[in-house]
Amino acid sequence: MRPDPASPDEALLDAVQRAGFGYFWDHAHPVSKLARDRSTRDVVTIGGTGMGLMVLIVACQRGFVARSAAIERINAMLKFLAGCERHHGMWGHFHDGASGRIVPFSPLDDGADLVETALLAAGLLALREYFTGPSEEEQALRSLADRLWREIDWTTHRQPTEECLFWHWSPRHGFAMNHRVTGWNECMIAYVLAAGSPTCPVPPEAYHRGWTAGRQFRNGATYFGYDLPLGPPMGGPLFFAHYSFLGLDPRGLADAYADYWQQNTHHTMINRTYCIANPKGFAGYGEDCWGLTASDGVAGYSAHGPDNDLGVIAPTAALSSMPYAPQAALAVLRHLLANYPDLWGDWGFRDAMHPAAGWMAEATLAIDQGPIVIMIENYRSGLIWRLVMAAAEVRAGLARLGFASPWLTPAVA
Repeated sequence: MRPDPASPDEALLDAVQRAGFGYFWDHAHPVSKLARDRSTRDVVTIGGTGMGLMVLIVACQRGFVARSAAIERINAMLKFLAGCERHHGMWGHFHDGASGRIVPFSPLDDGADLVETALLAAGLLALREYFTGPSEEEQALRSLADRLWREIDWTTHRQPTEECLFWHWSPRHGFAMNHRVTGWNECMIAYVLAAGSPTCPVPPEAYHRGWTAGRQFRNGATYFGYDLPLGPPMGGPLFFAHYSFLGLDPRGLADAYADYWQQNTHHTMINRTYCIANPKGFAGYGEDCWGLTASDGVAGYSAHGPDNDLGVIAPTAALSSMPYAPQAALAVLRHLLANYPDLWGDWGFRDAMHPAAGWMAEATLAIDQGPIVIMIENYRSGLIWRLVMAAAEVRAGLARLGFASPWLTPAVA
């Protein structure tokens, strides 16, 4: 049922989170229970499943599902993940939800996917830190989550002549994709986890001479009065401020390159202010209707942003920015519910809309729905930030890379 836009804030946020949880609970693949990539196809997504694990924690904490039922579901998911086709402990981008075999994303991308694996690994660590009870079921859950995390060999995604990590490796094509993981984008979490791995760590040089060597890493310009330390012109799509920071707490997080709270809040406000300015004159844009990020669109999936503005507003852009601009995000939530009732589907908001064209996406996407639930929870309670930052390996990775954070004690640093 679509929430009443006039509901009090807490009731409204409960309703949105509960609906998003439904995508990962009711619409999970019937065999593996992993997250379907989108509501209109059967293939399962590894990054989206990592987000789904975090969503299940939120649902358990909020009472949307019984703890015992959540533990049973998660144990089934972890057992399936353990039996999936993997390479050096890493999963692919997509898997068949029944057999566990990797489903090629493209002809050369048919093996291990570093970034999808990192998003899943963050979910595994959150599980391990949350389910700390003495029951056999909880012990089994955290033991398997920890084992899967430790089996990831991050070092296999490096090449001898390169400092950076590489996104893809194939047992048939090797590094033929040649996709360097360099910033600024959604991939910082991969470097933090790779640096903090207790079994297969990569050296800090991969971050400082690889990640930061990206063509669009440093920015330093000012847009609409907001300084932007990193990223492409005007920040790019908003998921850059979401994916790594589902688990990494940006509050007080800084290194030699940026203050990440400033980076993400300014990126959010630049995106919003751009939409209000609306230089392309798209109908529907405004103070209560903003948010450009990767999503479905009239012409297909695209990484929408101020530098790629196709008139497409995605609810996940503003709603997943709730920690950075809560009142502005809440205004978007109420506006969408009141003025675009058909945008609300079976599991919360559909993926995107083009108000000028009268178009709405048919599908709901795991990687867009998950961040809505998680980042709303981080705004409300900081739960997922607290769990992931409590993992000793995350703090060790941050310390090895030279970060400052309130979570880093002198003993860790």
